[in-house]
Amino acid sequence: MADEYILKYLQDVLNAINDLEGFFKDFPRRFDLFEKDGLRICAVERKTEIMGEAINRIRKKDPTIEIPNAREIINTRNRIIHCYDGVETEFLWGLVVRHIPELKKDIERIILEYEKRENLDNKKDLDSH
Repeated sequence: MADEYILKYLQDVLNAINDLEGFFKDFPRRFDLFEKDGLRICAVERKTEIMGEAINRIRKKDPTIEIPNAREIINTRNRIIHCYDGVETEFLWGLVVRHIPELKKDIERIILEYEKRENLDNKKDLDSH
């Protein structure tokens, strides 16, 4: 049976990604502007922490769920939290322009697959009664 918390954590990741996209909606895709924008830097750090924590919780609840680069995302979260003064702005910018858009595609796909699986499990439960 599918776990309702898994779907919640997947949605938390997607919400964090959507929030980040909103922060950059009218922002030029220029690193030189980003590196001077403390609010956006903090936003990227915070939303990355949320993504990493949610993915960590997913893996603890169900290690069979395949999230590409899960270990790297969790490690990034840990790096931001525990080595905050060693996180380079270039690294964060790379997350914004390359890695997070790919993660969004993966998470959206996984949510659809998980919802399908949950619906099948629920149908089997109904059929068995």
